[in-house]
Amino acid sequence: AASSDKRITNVLRVLAAREAKRHTARAISQQRALDPSESIPVVKPHNSLASFLGRKLDVQLHHVEHYSVAAGVHEENRGMNRYMDIIPYDRTRLIVENDKEHPQEQAGKLHGRYLNANWVMERFGRKWWIATQAPLRNTAHAFLSVMLQPIVMPPHADPPTSKTRRIRTVVQLTQNFESGRKKADPYFPNEVGKSLLVPPEEGCYTPALKVTLVDQRELKEAHCVQSTVSISLYHSSAQRASKEGRRRGSGQTDQDQSKVADGGEEVIFRHLLYLSWPDHGVPEPEDRDSLLEFIKLVDRTNRDKSHCSIHSSAPPDHLCPELDSDPPIMVGCSAGVGRTGSLIALSSLLRNYGFLLPPAQPTVGPVIHDSPLGPLPKDLEDDLVLQEIDSLREQRPGMVQRTEQTLLIYEVLSDAFAKSS
Repeated sequence: AASSDKRITNVLRVLAAREAKRHTARAISQQRALDPSESIPVVKPHNSLASFLGRKLDVQLHHVEHYSVAAGVHEENRGMNRYMDIIPYDRTRLIVENDKEHPQEQAGKLHGRYLNANWVMERFGRKWWIATQAPLRNTAHAFLSVMLQPIVMPPHADPPTSKTRRIRTVVQLTQNFESGRKKADPYFPNEVGKSLLVPPEEGCYTPALKVTLVDQRELKEAHCVQSTVSISLYHSSAQRASKEGRRRGSGQTDQDQSKVADGGEEVIFRHLLYLSWPDHGVPEPEDRDSLLEFIKLVDRTNRDKSHCSIHSSAPPDHLCPELDSDPPIMVGCSAGVGRTGSLIALSSLLRNYGFLLPPAQPTVGPVIHDSPLGPLPKDLEDDLVLQEIDSLREQRPGMVQRTEQTLLIYEVLSDAFAKSS
């Protein structure tokens, strides 16, 4: 037990030291983005970790470039971050496509619409996720647009095996209010059959989105509320008139126009809310079984192709060849790092050990590149939890944010093995 405690202490020490270096590089990146004329400053490390470690944190220029968060602190995007200390890395951030119907209005946009979200791949499970903060009112439209349009995978990902790859599962690990504080802004109604309109952010001219709650049920074993939600474009009368004018000018026929309904194409997604994970904490021991069940539910739900937006009259057992059999999953908590990173790490390791199915199309290429911080210590390089967390932190800042969340991963894996023996 003593040796095990010592090993865990070493794991936590290594994770903290490496994240402190990333934090310093991010802070310098922010300063340079706000004032490009500034030379690299001396930045105090996060949480005084340098004094705890007893050595100076050296930050090299290539670290600053690798861990750059310049897009997220750009003046256009700053107000779209829920927390200013959690900004997505530029090299892995999710970019929401601009509105193709209004290219002139979008010309000034910085490489597409902004969302505080990153592409993240499981180190051992080899499945893709989108890790994101809970949407704000002014980012809900961009967030929902990710489900509405076929996703564009990162350039280093394997090509999709289906014609239509869309996000169809959204996981939420925070309730909208916790301890009297707002942690997430709702973006669909709470009554079945009701709809609401979500307007685009300022400066975006794409139509509003009509969002309808189709179905909702509580799944007690998984401590989960499962919602089925539909989204479609909602054109105002002015937008319809403008679109009609463009259609006539382009010579498009009425038959062509009829292919797009007034509300646009309807897309269905499943929203899974886990109810037993407090902010800045972990599920209680009596809730660990529900967490395992929830992780399995997320995986099963994402493989379910019964809600087919391509063939609206399809039977429940319909297996559409045009739909991705296991697309990436979008997951978030409030900041999109602590609970979010823990769930992805657990999913990856449970998949690696055979407790979850492998991805339908596992990514086989060398997507996760070596860290500029160098390799992990040799005496800990066989620790898969350490490797997984460090890999996630290379892809999005602060993943698996708290010590108790790291310990949770070890404990849940241990419980899974105990139940299987």
